Amino acid sequence: MKHALAALSVVLLLSGCTAGGSSYYGYSANLEPIPGSITYGGQPRTKLKKAPVGSIVPHQFIDSYGRKVYETYIIEPDRSLRLTSRRWQPDFLFDD
Repeated sequence: MKHALAALSVVLLLSGCTAGGSSYYGYSANLEPIPGSITYGGQPRTKLKKAPVGSIVPHQFIDSYGRKVYETYIIEPDRSLRLTSRRWQPDFLFDD
């Protein structure tokens, strides 16, 4: 019985995963910028000269669907920004 319950839990957890961008959380070494991201369309022209390498840069914006998006960047040694995570605020928090 314990094994069946554990297997069912794994199946339910994995069924929530998608290959597309419809999940609420995104953590990857290769996240692609979306409209509103700091690095959408390329790296920003201004370099972050005073911030130490490895610093975390938070960014939030509203996407084209009206959802609040939270992104995290890390400053690389060449002073470029690397997108490391993206999270959407769940829609049910906006319901009245």
